[in-house]
Amino acid sequence: MGNYLNPGNSGFTGIRNDIYIDKSGLLGLINQTLETPRRLTCISRPRRFGKSFAAQMLCAYYDKSCDSSPLFCDLAIATDPACSDSYRKHLNRYNVIYLDMTAVIGAVRSKADIVPFVIRNVTAELEEAFPQLKVAEAFHDTLANAAVLAGTKFIMIIDEWDAPIREAKNEPAVQQAYLEFLRSLFKNSGLTAKIFAAAYMTGILPIKKDGSQSAISDFQEYSVIHPGEFAPYTGFTEEEVRQLCASRDVDFSLMKQWYDGYTPGNTGSVYNPNSVMKALHSREFRSYWTETSAARNLMGYISLDYDGLSKTIAGLLGGIDAPIDTSGFANDLTTFRGRDDVLTLLIHLGYLAFDLKSKTARIPNEEIRLEFARSIHEVRQDETMRRVRESTQLICDTVHRNADAVAAQIEKIHAEETALLFYNNEQALRSVIKLAYFSYKDFYLKFEELPSGKGYADLIYLPKKSSPLPALVIELKWNQDVEGAIAQIRKKNYPAALDGYGGEILLVGISYEKDGGRRHRCVIEEG
Repeated sequence: MGNYLNPGNSGFTGIRNDIYIDKSGLLGLINQTLETPRRLTCISRPRRFGKSFAAQMLCAYYDKSCDSSPLFCDLAIATDPACSDSYRKHLNRYNVIYLDMTAVIGAVRSKADIVPFVIRNVTAELEEAFPQLKVAEAFHDTLANAAVLAGTKFIMIIDEWDAPIREAKNEPAVQQAYLEFLRSLFKNSGLTAKIFAAAYMTGILPIKKDGSQSAISDFQEYSVIHPGEFAPYTGFTEEEVRQLCASRDVDFSLMKQWYDGYTPGNTGSVYNPNSVMKALHSREFRSYWTETSAARNLMGYISLDYDGLSKTIAGLLGGIDAPIDTSGFANDLTTFRGRDDVLTLLIHLGYLAFDLKSKTARIPNEEIRLEFARSIHEVRQDETMRRVRESTQLICDTVHRNADAVAAQIEKIHAEETALLFYNNEQALRSVIKLAYFSYKDFYLKFEELPSGKGYADLIYLPKKSSPLPALVIELKWNQDVEGAIAQIRKKNYPAALDGYGGEILLVGISYEKDGGRRHRCVIEEG
């Protein structure tokens, strides 16, 4: 066994020795691509979403230098009748070339040596395994010669394939040399088919684009935006997390609040695997995202000076989904044309969840919301800080029943953030409230259209256990007396939604004139 050629199954053995969620169905999908035009697969996922675990599983399964049947015999790939024939056919039948590009970067003195380092070390292990190997001037020709000597093609697995793109984000010559290396292996369809039965790359970013096209166009790409049939393997599914919580006697509802919120493809809810496992082991719900290097970069991205970005971030924090066009993203960390490219990067990094059907992004859960909140307070951008101050002051004015100040701030947000055509649109009005109170999550949980009494309460902010603030029941009306908003709250008994709460409740009625200056008024009463 080597470091690069046939690394064995020790990595997956360690994974199986801990709590393990069976994701072996991924192997069945890759087996379907072997020796087909679809043999090249690239999977992109955020950090800590199990990419390296999957790569270790593939190494253990395909590597012919070891016997991995004890590791797989009880998993879905072996026990599912639909996969069993394929499972036996390909188990430990191939020479595997495994590259962990993060480890490679850590081993070289200069990023310019990344490609020569890989070629030098893989070639050395090939020469040791095949003493009669003819080493050619071009690395891909050496691989072709090795495949002939071995009598079998290679499976190539590249973990963190995009690490050189990310780490050398300001060194285009390094990026170009690395992409040319990948092209030499995977762009020549005739030679590629002679060398590889399959190739599997995993990383955070999709394959970098040259202009509007992928630099290595023969790969089938599956990202968090377009996961295809790989969606169930993006993270932990809700049923998997529910079973984990039951087996460890952990509160599932809190696990959902903290780490749910991603919905790739049609697979339903997907959870952050790293955070779920750490919460299970520590029995503590908190943000584990801070422990990743990506967390240190969030502040830089959300403070970029693009029109509409600061407003969008404030809206996301307030629970307002953001429409987004993801198609123009260049798949790197530096090429941004505007707001949408920054938001698309945040989706790939896992800071935002993406709904493919509505083409909108949102903050997925409490863990990520905390990271945004921390970063927002570090941002030195005037507009962002103004929004933070104003939202926090609005909450303060509300709980202290300063109705005139509340009315003035809602009027200001309504005028600034709502296009004239949609000024009296019901959804726009609700968005105004959510945007105005966007810093609520430091103190409250928010509920919309909550069944209550004889109707549905528009917005209810329920204090967190650690918050001393009162609950807020908010109703917004136009062309009605402000007392009418309060009267509706009482008539339809909206506070009934908080039965059992036991704390103070404030009823907040806000009205404005449709014409004549659109002046807003506010009344705040005890519930």
